[in-house]
Amino acid sequence: MKPQRTIAEEAKLAGKGMFGGADTKVRFAPADVDTGVVFIRTDVEPPVRIEANIKNITERMRRSALRKGDVAVETTEHCMAAVSALEIDNLIIEVEGPEMPGFDGGSLEYFKTLKKCGYTEQQRPRREFTITEPVVISEAGASIYALPCEGQALEITYDMDYTKHTGIGRQQLTCTLSTDYFENYLAPARTFLLEAEARQFQSHGIGAHLSPKEILVISSDGPIKNSFRFPDECVRHKVVDLIGDLSLVGRKIFGRIVAYKSGHNLNQKLAAKLLEMAEQRDRISKSGTDALLDIRRIQKILPHRYPFLLVDKVIEIDGDKSIKGIKNVTFNELFFQGHFPGTPIMPGVLILEAMAQVSGLLFAQKLELTGKLAVLLGMDAVKIRKAVVPGDQLVLTAETVRVRSKTAICKCQALVSGILAAEAQIMFMLVDDDAV
Repeated sequence: MKPQRTIAEEAKLAGKGMFGGADTKVRFAPADVDTGVVFIRTDVEPPVRIEANIKNITERMRRSALRKGDVAVETTEHCMAAVSALEIDNLIIEVEGPEMPGFDGGSLEYFKTLKKCGYTEQQRPRREFTITEPVVISEAGASIYALPCEGQALEITYDMDYTKHTGIGRQQLTCTLSTDYFENYLAPARTFLLEAEARQFQSHGIGAHLSPKEILVISSDGPIKNSFRFPDECVRHKVVDLIGDLSLVGRKIFGRIVAYKSGHNLNQKLAAKLLEMAEQRDRISKSGTDALLDIRRIQKILPHRYPFLLVDKVIEIDGDKSIKGIKNVTFNELFFQGHFPGTPIMPGVLILEAMAQVSGLLFAQKLELTGKLAVLLGMDAVKIRKAVVPGDQLVLTAETVRVRSKTAICKCQALVSGILAAEAQIMFMLVDDDAV
């Protein structure tokens, strides 16, 4: 594995944000080993650090934005694509403004600036992730695949279908990502808009400072008052966006990515799945299990004990927003002795109890709720959809709907092999541990 590296010298850039048009100043600085890429909004008090991690992504239209609390950095993808292509692992990006500069709508200005900084190798190996099993995400006629690939490289195939728009048409690109390829064939490719989209955006005050000379606006006849840098410039820019979004996994990725009509939202969903797989692999390598919370840690949080502890491990936690746990159902379960002896089926009420228990583990993630228990208060929209039998593995998920000082509500599901077995909206009363 190659060593981590950061930039050798500081650098500065300034420009207007593409969407908001606000003036922004950016300072790039070296960072210590294992820092990762960190944005710091220096125009707020106190300054806010936002790690360039897919967990900090916030939903935006036609761009990627990172947020911590109420503070965000908009349009990060072009900068992050350059950082990824230059294989920079650790970097501080101080931003004085709400949005990264748009420049000409591409990644080239960021690439050239960071390349001039040079590199310093650091005394720890780079974090890497090799795709070893297929991942498929599809939505609204678009799809993106992550596939295994021989060799230590990232291969990208992008199929962009604008056949209804004669100014663009259908464009396809396949490439193996390297620093040189990115510099010469991807970084110069610019953001593009259809003429109708540009008019709609500017009518809402978005990009009002831009003209067709400064950004690719495409009519049925091609660019307006502008020209393509490549005949297939549009698909090349889609690849730049994809590289920027995948950089939020925080690891050098090896494998093959195949995308069809994919945009930021789908790219980000793939990045989130790849990070989940990478973190699971890290846990197995470190401790021999993929559990975030094993049974010993669960017992320190929940008061339940045999035969009523119905969560074996927790494999995913997203702050206090969502959680995923596992219950392995075996024939040795006490309840199978009477439910039913000839046809053993897990009682529906116990599936609901398992969902309630994983919800209690979720609420325990909030620091202010430490020392409190989530006591069942009520259930709505309860549905038992599939029989659960010995040998099944219940995947239990809970998403927070609302948490107050004394009550909480979450949406829960139980799945077997990806098929919904039960669901409910569960309400809890939060009480002090010593009050029970």
